[in-house]
Amino acid sequence: MSNDSPPTNFTNHFLIAMPGLADEAFSKSVVYLCEHSERGALGLIINKPSDINLDKLFEKVELHLGRADLKGQPVFHGGPVQTERGFVLHESMLTPVEQASDPVYASTMVIPGGLEMTTSRDVLEALATGAGPRRVLISLGYSAWGEGQLESEIGENAWLTVDADQAVIFDTPVAQRYDKALALLGLQAWMLSPDAGHA
Repeated sequence: MSNDSPPTNFTNHFLIAMPGLADEAFSKSVVYLCEHSERGALGLIINKPSDINLDKLFEKVELHLGRADLKGQPVFHGGPVQTERGFVLHESMLTPVEQASDPVYASTMVIPGGLEMTTSRDVLEALATGAGPRRVLISLGYSAWGEGQLESEIGENAWLTVDADQAVIFDTPVAQRYDKALALLGLQAWMLSPDAGHA
């Protein structure tokens, strides 16, 4: 591979923590990357539930959760940055043709080839009325890397990367998400050595 090839873009990928990654926030985590550019990266951890559920979160923001399918679902630790702020990862509310227009909610990041992430209250208000996106993952906080930081961590064997699969986020029990993400690479946890393979 020549050195002038364009940098790899891991937007809409999973980052899977290698066993050697001892950082408590990221140990055994699967991160869905919402954005990755030369300026850095931003993502949400999808397999670390907090001790509060959506019912409690909605109470805190003085809304009533009007969706029976979401009652009792955990709120996730999305990462160590802005842990008091909510981030809603959800299916696109627009058809591919409509995606050229503005997103449905006030503050939404449309993730190319993937999902949407909304930080404005209007998505919670929609869920409170029984509407809103069908499949959602709500987290407090997010994960962020500065310029070149993520590439450096990947180079140091801290993370594996694979194209994201929405079924892992929305259809897989939380305890199985790490193993399911590894399975996308044809791997199982026992195959990974906590030591980087330097001869």
